[in-house]
Amino acid sequence: MRFALVCALVTAVACGAFLAVLHVAARRYLPEMLHSAEEDVYWNLPAYDRIRRAALSRLLVFGAAGVTVVSLVAAGLGWLLAGWALRPLRRVTESARRVAQSHDLTERIGLDGPREDATELAGIFDGMLARLARSFDGQRRFVANASHELRTPLSINQTLVDVAVRNPAASEDLRRLGESLLLVNARHERLIDGLLTLAEGERTVLDRSPLDLRDVAEHALDRSQEEAGTKDVTVHRLLDGAPTAGNAILLERLVQNLVDNGLRHNRAGGELWVTTRRRDDRIELLVANTGLPVPAYEVQSIFDPFRRLHGDRLGSDRGSGLGLSIVRAIAEAHGGRVAASPRAEGGLTVTVELPAHGD
Repeated sequence: MRFALVCALVTAVACGAFLAVLHVAARRYLPEMLHSAEEDVYWNLPAYDRIRRAALSRLLVFGAAGVTVVSLVAAGLGWLLAGWALRPLRRVTESARRVAQSHDLTERIGLDGPREDATELAGIFDGMLARLARSFDGQRRFVANASHELRTPLSINQTLVDVAVRNPAASEDLRRLGESLLLVNARHERLIDGLLTLAEGERTVLDRSPLDLRDVAEHALDRSQEEAGTKDVTVHRLLDGAPTAGNAILLERLVQNLVDNGLRHNRAGGELWVTTRRRDDRIELLVANTGLPVPAYEVQSIFDPFRRLHGDRLGSDRGSGLGLSIVRAIAEAHGGRVAASPRAEGGLTVTVELPAHGD
């Protein structure tokens, strides 16, 4: 559009300048032409003035019309030429937008043709995507391999400590030490499992299948019913249909993490609300709980890995600090988003939005 307007403006200025020169020339030479053509008209001043004014007026009218037509034609040609020239750049832009929206680093532009600026830009973009894909794949493989290697000694430690604790000849101090080691070992296993899920959740979800998040929330709440009873937390289920599409295992982990977070960071006799619903082209999952007050300035940081509020350390039973990080990674991999807000009575309200699927 800008190129077409520039073409029209340049053409209009050029034609206007030509028309101005033509008008000056007509004013200068028209009297001589009239004198040489019609001697009696030249000495008839009233008739001469009428003819001169009429000729100049028609010159301006037809000239202005000609300038307008030529400018419109120049604008149309400029539009076509700009579209032809910018077609490769438009292809690069569309490919970049698809990659940004889908997080699919395997897509390439693959622009063929003579070596020019657009082709070179497409090649650089494809090379950058390839390097990013190799980097992310290497990072995920490293996390997966490291987590697998760490699980093996933890499993051996758990077996050895469990055997020592169950030994009838073990002293009371040894049993207490063994139980403490088993607790730390279990926490390390949860940490490694969280790292694996986080690495898996940050990748693009390609195998999407239709599901109802209401069913996933029902399943997660059923699994957590015993823990809710132990902590004396009243659970409120406000579950409406929430059809979406995605990886069922990852979405189950997302809901379970939010439910577990709402139970662990709660108080005895507290409450937990879990809501699923559909809003136009989005579905929502809301998990709200009672608990300690959360400062507004700390809300965004709770989604950072290993972030714990209220000074929770390794000896706490409130998880590894990866739960909400995993929730955010899974939500973004499904094209959604997650947000949290503190409740005035204490606790948090966490909202997850995902694209709706189906009618």
